[in-house]
Amino acid sequence: MEDNRVVLCGANAYEKKYYFNDQFQGIPDSIKEELNIICVLFTEEVGGIFTIVFEEDASVSMVTDAEEDDIYYDEISSGLLVSEIRRKRQELFESLSLYYRIFILKQDVADLLSEE
Repeated sequence: MEDNRVVLCGANAYEKKYYFNDQFQGIPDSIKEELNIICVLFTEEVGGIFTIVFEEDASVSMVTDAEEDDIYYDEISSGLLVSEIRRKRQELFESLSLYYRIFILKQDVADLLSEE
């Protein structure tokens, strides 16, 4: 991961594990559950490692990776699924970005609202 990114959550198909960053405990449980489902279903369908991260500009990105010798990881399906998740969950990711800017980066809410 790049140094300027902050991992929100992720799943690893090799270890069959899900990770949620404790720094974001303030996120409502329903959103945490939705993120868990997104990550785990992604790795069940495509394999590899899937993470949702905050970029330096507070935008939300999805990152996929696979071990070099993983012959089951499907890079094409991975890209298609990322696009589908981004399209279907756009509002969720925008809300997460706003949460990150307000509660983690401590940006002024009035400034953020005036940008829109």
